[in-house]
Amino acid sequence: MNNDIAEGNRKQLKGKVRENWGKLTNDDVDEIAGRRDHFIGKVQERYGMNRYDAEKEWNKLSES
Repeated sequence: MNNDIAEGNRKQLKGKVRENWGKLTNDDVDEIAGRRDHFIGKVQERYGMNRYDAEKEWNKLSES
């Protein structure tokens, strides 16, 4: 995959995260940067969600 496509995918994911997870700050979203474990950890921290549910949310984001 070339760098332009990868960068475009990251930007789309950041937009989806910002739309759906308003409690995450811009710094949180930048830190996540498309990484599954970082997303799961931040969602657990900000929303008090268990790991299983946070993983389901990641799967929803990455499928759409």
